[in-house]
This record gives sequence, C-alpha cells and structure tokens, in this order.
Amino acid sequence: MALACSSGSALDGWIRRRPSRWLRRLLPFLLAVIVLASGALPAGAASAPAHSFVAEAARRAGPAVVRIDTERDVPRPAFDPAMLDPLLRDLFGDPSGTMRERGQGSGVVIDATRGLVLTNAHVVDRVDTVEVTLADGRQLDGAVAGTDPVTDLALVRIPVPGNRLVAASLGDSEALEVGDWAIALGSPYGLERTVTLGIVSSLHRDINSLGFADKRLDLIQTDAAINPGNSGGPLINAAGEVIGINTLVRSGPGAGLGFAIPINLARRVADQLAAGGKVLHPYLGLQLVPLTARVARENNRDPDALLTLPERDGALVQRVLPESPAELAGLRRGDLVVGIADQPVRSPAALLQQVERAEVGQPLELQVVRGERELQLSIRPAALPPSG
Repeated sequence: MALACSSGSALDGWIRRRPSRWLRRLLPFLLAVIVLASGALPAGAASAPAHSFVAEAARRAGPAVVRIDTERDVPRPAFDPAMLDPLLRDLFGDPSGTMRERGQGSGVVIDATRGLVLTNAHVVDRVDTVEVTLADGRQLDGAVAGTDPVTDLALVRIPVPGNRLVAASLGDSEALEVGDWAIALGSPYGLERTVTLGIVSSLHRDINSLGFADKRLDLIQTDAAINPGNSGGPLINAAGEVIGINTLVRSGPGAGLGFAIPINLARRVADQLAAGGKVLHPYLGLQLVPLTARVARENNRDPDALLTLPERDGALVQRVLPESPAELAGLRRGDLVVGIADQPVRSPAALLQQVERAEVGQPLELQVVRGERELQLSIRPAALPPSG
C-alpha cells in the first residue's frame, strides 16, 4: 500500500510539472492502450464489414456499365446437314433465305446528358436491333450512333429517362504503368455485373502482332479475366476510373491474356462519332518491317543478299502502295525511315503512332536513309480508305 501511495504521488507531481498540451498529445495514445487491453471496440465497428479497394472501385463504376443485346439477319448456310432429311424439310420448311442471329456484349455510359454508350464496333456490327440493359435493370432501345472499325469502337445512343443515367468517370491511360491494378467489368456469357481483377501486364501492345492487320491500335494488356460478353465493357483502375475498353482475349497458346483499347484514344474517337462525322485516320500507303543495326549487319555479310541495308534502327519500306501519299512523296522500296517530325523512328509502330496523331492533308517531314544518303522528304497523309 505504501508503494501504491508513493507511485500516485509521483504521478501527481509529474502532471503538475508538465504543461497541459503534453497531456492532450498523450491522451489518444493512452485511450488506445486502454481499448486494446480491454478488447473493447467503438460502437458499430463490430458490424461494419471491411471491403477491399476492388469493391469500392466497382461500386463507383458499376452504375455506368450496361449489357448490350443485339439481333440481325444473316444468310442461312447453303449447306445445312440438319436439312438433308426430307422429314425435317417438311417440318421446318425451305431452309434457304436468312436466319436471326443474336449477339451480346457490354458497354459503358460516358455521357449521361446525351445518353451515349461506348462499346466495341464488333458488338454492334451490322445489327438490326440494339437493346441496352442498365445496371438497375431498366431495358432501353438503343441506336448505333457511329462505328469506327479501324479502332473497333462504336457509340450507341439511348433515351435519357428522367435524366437518371449515370456516366462513368474517365481516367488517363497515358498515366498507366505496368503493374498497376486493372479491374474488368461487364457481362461475360450473359452474367451481369461481373468483376475480375488483374494488373496491367504490358502497354502499347501492337494489335497487328496479334494477327489483326486491318486494325490500328496500341492496346493495354492485362491478366484480368476478359471473356465473351465482356467486349465493350470498361477496364478500370483502383480509383474506379475507366482506363480502357475491353476488346479481345487471346485463346489457345497464351490464353489468359486480355486486351483493352486505351481510354484516351477511345475518348477522341467517341467525340468524332458523337459529332456525327467520320473518324479520319491518316495513312501514308506504306508496308513496313522493323530493322535493327544487328539484323542489317547480318544481311550485309551475306554474299547472296539482294540489297545492302543501312546499319541503323528504323522502319524499312517493304512496299509502296500505288497512288498513295508515299508514292507521291517519292518513297521507294528499301528506304529506311529513321525520323518523322523531328522524332526518332526505331520501329514501324513508332512511325504509326506519329502518323495517327497527324492531320490529314498537313505535311509531315520524314528522315529517310537511302543507300548511303540521308534524305528529307515531305509527305501529306491522306484519309485511310474504307477498306483499311
């Protein structure tokens, strides 16, 4: 008891000697120790569930995600094995003509005021009817406002019922880094409000390297699961902002890789489609292959080589299309493009990126190596023909 009294007196003396501001600083720590020691929790904390950042991001973007159901008439196959039996022909009638084909995809509302939904062009390609199901279950008839097959993007316009649409928040795909979180939303296989998680596996993945020669895209690669029906839905970041539009998944060897169109490109294309105009893609009329100094040296050492190549990195002209801007500018097969608009060119993809940012009809300066000479050529990009 004497010891307890002595300790209490010492504490009273310490309190009298210390300014009150030190007590105010120590009080929260003392209370935390008391709570932890007693096992007590603040009121309501025991019943409050702990949600992940994925749940929070999906909650923010989810109301803007829609399902898109389509129908169109397609020619019936000329040879239908099921119709070889005369009895079946009698039951079902003449198999010639057309049949109804149904499709499904996803989309995201990007403008609530005008009722604009962004999706993939292949989701609404040559369709007759479009039905949009909102996140709250409402079903609305939609109309295709415009498509751009080159970037696989399309706009669908839906009515604005009582101004109750919710638009997604768009992020900045240029700010992405490999390893950032990537969350895919959509309706794969018709299963609405599906969320999958992964990371950004790679950036600026050239779609031509995936076998799509008629497209012009640098894609976001992700390991977040993207399945049939996810096409056109958003890829979002940890903050719930749209960073891409899901477009395809690789099957077979390398399965499990998904790809999305960067939202910065999608925003530019959507603005042109919403304005009612065609999306113009500049083109030069060149077929290019990558060339490195090492590959050029190996070629030049070969006594049977057809031509001597410049031992530099760049985009080698393999073919010049007739009556194209490239032919008018004087480019030839075997030329090596090493620069454009004062920017170095180390690959065909780098050249294509600069051309895509150019304006149709406005001159571009090319730095070209031809044999042992370096030339400056001026070229005016034209609009990419409809055939791509």
